[in-house]
Amino acid sequence: MWNRAAAAAVLALTACRAHPSEPHFPSAQRDVAPIVGNTFSTEDARDRVGEAEQVMELAGVRPGMSVADVGAGEGYYTVRLAPVVGAKGRVLAEDIMPEVRDALSERVQREQLDNVAVKLGTPDDPMLPAQSFDRIFLVHMYHEVQSPYAFLWHAGERLKPGGQMILVDANRPVKQHGIAPAQAKCEFAALGLDPVKYSVLSGGEVFFMAFQAARPRPAPDKIQPCKG
Repeated sequence: MWNRAAAAAVLALTACRAHPSEPHFPSAQRDVAPIVGNTFSTEDARDRVGEAEQVMELAGVRPGMSVADVGAGEGYYTVRLAPVVGAKGRVLAEDIMPEVRDALSERVQREQLDNVAVKLGTPDDPMLPAQSFDRIFLVHMYHEVQSPYAFLWHAGERLKPGGQMILVDANRPVKQHGIAPAQAKCEFAALGLDPVKYSVLSGGEVFFMAFQAARPRPAPDKIQPCKG
């Protein structure tokens, strides 16, 4: 008959096998901006410069597409993507803050956006369904991602074959809530994602970059991080 020590050892081994250790990703090796809240008051200003229209046109958003708005905040892009993809398309809006997710869910219900779903993700993983999206939008949020390599590793596997990850950010230092296009390009390339389109939006500071899988993503411990 087993003694208690032997039984405990077997249980511990079983637990380790059931819960393998998390993969190790390299750190950002650059500044990371603190998360700031979005407010509805900015929407009129953004509409006046036609930001969303420019971005959706550059991204090639069409009726019937499945798109994800990661770091959706209060839903500026979510509610504008919904009518463009249409009734046969789908928008999944994600945020990492429960109270923001709840406020966006209320807005979606209030505006009767039947083709939109809202979900909660984590800082390192948007927790989207695998290989499900034609476009994944990262709008004015990438510079706030604490672990960009873990985040891109997880987000990239959510694209359909041929799908694109859309980065919209300001060309300014990270501490001023932006990121240099060259830095973003390097970090995406570390995950096998190469740019297929680049454009500067009206006003000259905000840029658009579309990335597509060009190579298989490396294992987490094989990622070559970029220096800030």
